[in-house]
Amino acid sequence: MAPRILVVDDNQELLTLLTQLFEDAGYEVVGASKGKQAVEVSRAQPPAVAVLDILLPDMMGYHLADALRKDQPQLPLVFITGVFKGGKHAMEARQKYAAAGYFEKPFEAAALLEAVRKLVPVEKKASAATPAEDAFDVELDIDVEEEGPQDAMELTGRIKVTGGDNLTAEIRGANLTASPLHKVPVTLVRPPGPGRPPEPLPVGAGSPGSRRGDFKDNLPSLITAFYLSRETGELGVQRGKVKKVVYFERGTPVFALSNLLADRFGQFLVRVGKIKPDQLQDASAVATASNRRTGDVLVERGLLKDTERLYYVGQQVKAIIYSLFSWEDGTYVMSFKEKAAAESIKLDVHPANLIVRGIKKLYKPERLRRMLRPEDRLIPAVAPAYQLHEVELERWEAELLPRIDGNRTVGELIAYANRPEQVVYGYLVSMMSLGILEARSNN
Repeated sequence: MAPRILVVDDNQELLTLLTQLFEDAGYEVVGASKGKQAVEVSRAQPPAVAVLDILLPDMMGYHLADALRKDQPQLPLVFITGVFKGGKHAMEARQKYAAAGYFEKPFEAAALLEAVRKLVPVEKKASAATPAEDAFDVELDIDVEEEGPQDAMELTGRIKVTGGDNLTAEIRGANLTASPLHKVPVTLVRPPGPGRPPEPLPVGAGSPGSRRGDFKDNLPSLITAFYLSRETGELGVQRGKVKKVVYFERGTPVFALSNLLADRFGQFLVRVGKIKPDQLQDASAVATASNRRTGDVLVERGLLKDTERLYYVGQQVKAIIYSLFSWEDGTYVMSFKEKAAAESIKLDVHPANLIVRGIKKLYKPERLRRMLRPEDRLIPAVAPAYQLHEVELERWEAELLPRIDGNRTVGELIAYANRPEQVVYGYLVSMMSLGILEARSNN
């Protein structure tokens, strides 16, 4: 039988990701989000190794380690933490518990896996082929009516992208507005080319090497899970017939694909007003006949400068990722592959700022009020997923932060900020989604 690992972390999405990481490597995984639960499951299913987050909702990870060692005195322990950082804590963990590893968030998931492998070697089982019915067909163009009405999307003119030879460029253009798609009677055929995955993307139940879950308000947590574990892989999201995939490279979202017609590159250029619908239709027909990309034809015809393509591809990718923040239902699948490495153009954006902007841009007022009530009180989180210096704040936002100490209600903070209610709600919810703020317990 495969060696069993106990993984304990109160971040459900990170727990899901780590579970998949170890299962892909050939281990049996038992997960828990609280200390008491971890003790119970470990007694029922004794693990060969325990990977423990130090700060848990009901007890410290060190206290959990003591409880586990009562039943298994020689149980190997690996600690992970987002708050107890520095050599002192790592030294204490190694001296008192003979910890085999001490990882500070964000950490390298590959290094964590290697630490566990040294403790309990395992032979990875060969995965079966992905069932054809679970494939993500990137060539299928779903018309916008299949997804429902769309709002216009505001995109900032500044964008950072990484091109070939790992050259990073920051391009500053005018702010863009991606309008809802006006129906264009054109069928886009996108032949595989450089930087395009040649095979379907697996997004479906039963796909080996992937883990499925409900998609609701947890996009920020899913992005953060990749960031905290520095993982490379894919996050596939599906709602009805519409499917989108976000690629991550070492914890950072770098590319995205969609089967929605409005998200195609040519259609995106129409939506932001770069080209006209009839120009797209003509270029698409030529591209199909000559088995080329529509973008190449647009450049050839002088409708798109070659230097502009980098900018608009980056904005297109950003728009696909942002659009997912508007989704309030669906399913997601996480899998770990290296496909993003094949892309010649990659987005360069910090996950924290992506989350903040996505929430501010696309969370509706009623959704914000459902997540945070006027009578709620907020306090600084003990173990934030991101540090404040990583987040771009406006001046009024930075000035409001010191006043968020649990003594004022959300309604009082809104009044003090002297900004539109939705703006303040968006800011507060985004800070909660980054784990920088949390609701104060009434206990």
